[in-house]
Amino acid sequence: MKLKPFLLAGAASFAILPAAIAQEAAELPPCENCSDSMTIMSWGGAYQTSQQKAYTEPYAEATGISVTWDESSNEATAKMRAAAEAGNMPYDLVDVEGPDSQRLCDEGLAMEVDHDELLAPGNDGSTPTEDFGDAIINECFIPQIVFSTTFGYRTDIEEWEGREPESVCAIFDTEQFPGKRGLEQRVKKNLEWALLCDGVSKDELYDVLETEEGVERALAKLDTIKDDVIWWSAGAETPQLLADGEIVMGSTYNGRLFSVIAEQDQPVDMLWDWQVFDYDGWVIPADLPEERLNRVKHFVRWATDTQRLGDQAKYIAYGPARASSQPLVSTHAELGIEMGPHMPTNPENMGNYLVNDFIWWADNQDDLETRFQAWLAN
Repeated sequence: MKLKPFLLAGAASFAILPAAIAQEAAELPPCENCSDSMTIMSWGGAYQTSQQKAYTEPYAEATGISVTWDESSNEATAKMRAAAEAGNMPYDLVDVEGPDSQRLCDEGLAMEVDHDELLAPGNDGSTPTEDFGDAIINECFIPQIVFSTTFGYRTDIEEWEGREPESVCAIFDTEQFPGKRGLEQRVKKNLEWALLCDGVSKDELYDVLETEEGVERALAKLDTIKDDVIWWSAGAETPQLLADGEIVMGSTYNGRLFSVIAEQDQPVDMLWDWQVFDYDGWVIPADLPEERLNRVKHFVRWATDTQRLGDQAKYIAYGPARASSQPLVSTHAELGIEMGPHMPTNPENMGNYLVNDFIWWADNQDDLETRFQAWLAN
């Protein structure tokens, strides 16, 4: 799976005044037989704020509907399973990463969609399947963004004697880079980084992870820093821990790090080495009542068009999943800084990278997550 670098040259400005946004939104076709509210599950923090600014606030202004947010997408699969079993699905739209969308699709909890029928064509005349390309990873997934999980580090650590990490393997080098680290309390990405830093090549990574010896090898590598790790479960934790000086480096989503660096002006920098790319997007819960489903379809068609995905990049450093939206990446809505260099798909940030193997993780995550949590508890 390949990712396209951003089309930075000649990127058009798309700074739009709120009145203009409202005018565009007011041109929405009417929504026939639609509910007057939506409950959306997402991730909270800076990412959810970008969704509200680019999507739901102008949509609600144009349509008069109310939107309720649930900030627990990190538990989306478990919560949707439980809701389906109870016969009471409270969510109208759920934001998930690629592997979770695959699992929800495989289990029949997410609705299959015809992307060319549901979504708007690109502003360049392309069909949605042409415009989104490889970002359409399964029949249920409605792409929004490309993001990465990478590392931030403080730039003012006296014990480092002027050194700054250049490799992700600095996370395992407590001699040159002493201090607490932050890692996610989930299995994905941690095993990959551990094996890469134990000498496994990118091409052999998942072949090694397929074996018992490979999993043991990854956990043994993580054992070398286990006592130095603060484990996080929400993406907002690492930026806060960095800002408070409780950790010296830590993993999180690149947009969260952009916020603490560019918006909060903390002494933090980004380490792009072996960033792990993911697609993030919507799934629609299966078997929604007709009025709720009609509202969701109406919203999704509008919220994933070329302009709206371009608008989101004014608020957070995640790349729009549509190729036609990429030339719209311009300046931050409030800071006025160019967003292109902060995007994970900027060619200068893509020296070493992985693309999350969502199919492999959909097949293996439950077992490896159980194994990882047992390792954490010991």
